[in-house]
Amino acid sequence: MTAQEVRLCGLLLQEHFGDVVEKVGTHLIRSGVLTLRALAHETKLPLDLVKKSLCVLMQHGMCAFGAGRRGPAGPVEYHIICERILHMLRYPRYIYTAKSLYGDTGELIVEEILQRGQMTMSSTVKTVADRLTHNMPEGQSMDYSEVVSAFSRLVETHFLQRCPPMASAESSSSGADNTPLPAVTQPTEPEDHPECYKLPYINLTGQGKRRRSSEDGEADPRAAKKAKTDSSERGDEGIYWQVNFQRFHLHFRDQAIISAVSCKLDQTSSEIVRTMLRMSEVTTPTHAAFTQALSANEIFRALPSSYNIARPILDQYLTLLVDDPMEFVGKTGDSGGGMYVVNLHRALANLARATLESVVQERFGSRSARIFRLLLRKRHLEQKQVEDFAMVPAKEAKDMLYTLLSENLVQLQLTVTTPVHASKLRPFSHLLPTVGNLIERRLYETKENKRLLEKSQRIEAILASLQATGAEAAQLTEVEEMITAPERQQLESLRHHINKLDSSENQVDETIFLLESYINSTQAPR
Repeated sequence: MTAQEVRLCGLLLQEHFGDVVEKVGTHLIRSGVLTLRALAHETKLPLDLVKKSLCVLMQHGMCAFGAGRRGPAGPVEYHIICERILHMLRYPRYIYTAKSLYGDTGELIVEEILQRGQMTMSSTVKTVADRLTHNMPEGQSMDYSEVVSAFSRLVETHFLQRCPPMASAESSSSGADNTPLPAVTQPTEPEDHPECYKLPYINLTGQGKRRRSSEDGEADPRAAKKAKTDSSERGDEGIYWQVNFQRFHLHFRDQAIISAVSCKLDQTSSEIVRTMLRMSEVTTPTHAAFTQALSANEIFRALPSSYNIARPILDQYLTLLVDDPMEFVGKTGDSGGGMYVVNLHRALANLARATLESVVQERFGSRSARIFRLLLRKRHLEQKQVEDFAMVPAKEAKDMLYTLLSENLVQLQLTVTTPVHASKLRPFSHLLPTVGNLIERRLYETKENKRLLEKSQRIEAILASLQATGAEAAQLTEVEEMITAPERQQLESLRHHINKLDSSENQVDETIFLLESYINSTQAPR
């Protein structure tokens, strides 16, 4: 793991879980594998705090443990799963996607599970119903059955999955008493278990309860015990659910492909591709190069009636998509009116190429972008050929090639003729520091204006409480005036600045995701 990835993981841990968890997590990343006592000794933190930090990380799937180097009789060793930490960058996208697909209820379900790492279905349904009820007008409430329905749809489309069962020490060592275990046991994959997407029957009826203002912030020591008892009574004790990040990533990939088709061709073409992707979204393997083959008849029947596409028109559009140079759609047979697939690898390659060309254009200018496109198309060229084909003077071409070479965007292949070619994509190494800088700046701005933000939050809470009790307009105005005009202006400026930082962070992460997806597709068997 590079220093920039370690820095980014540390910033994300600090932002979401605080300084102690960040210190434990970062040290574990750098060390690789450590026992509990070694971790406490090296970080100079109390053993109890290290235990709690590890519990937080394991609750969110960011840390795993297994038998140590001395086997089952020795101390357990811990290691960090960095990929899961970096997924925190995309938490806003996961939540927004759930909202766009399943409404406010789906949004809150995913948000609650992301915040807590893993939850039982009954606990999630009750918490979300209570939150929705609290935001409804007086006298209205959210029925548990509606939340159960949204939860079920998220599971059916694989956006949520059961947490894999924990292997017991006995089962790990049974029948192999004399065989040493590996230093760290990797966590089992959820899909390896047949009940990964099986919904339990829960005995839960009723409606959400409105939270009283007096209950806000109270820590009831009996709450955890009561929640455990409730789960036992509802029939899903011990069955925990987590967000299926891989499924969300496939959805992001599909949306990028649909958007590209829409820009390249038209809206109707993109809707046909959307239908093909939706039909095979659950059945196509994660790293497949193509979607499941679909006949033209199946595609026609699956098209929403609102599109109003006649069968002859569909055939014309499918032919157009197959013949397009971008090769988003391929034809694999003639049965059923023709068998068609979405070429996922080719689509990602085209998206990655367009992204890189845009990056080179923005950073180094149009002439460098011309050279880069030329190398992508020709793959290998000598410097003299680059000068001739790109119609760039020799000195400028040499300087531009050196600049692209220093940024790892092209590579020099040392042969007799010394050809130059476009680099295999290590394109986002310079993007990780950018994400880290954006997060650091946002944390700095928030820290510098902490007092003003806390004051604003207190006043907003008071206003919400007064509005709920039917306070008069004069009272509300009096409370609003507790923030002075200069403070209000400072708040607006701060929020605008933070929103820009958030937007930039999301855009950079979208670029990283797209390029990562392409790299992963090149490593998958085709």
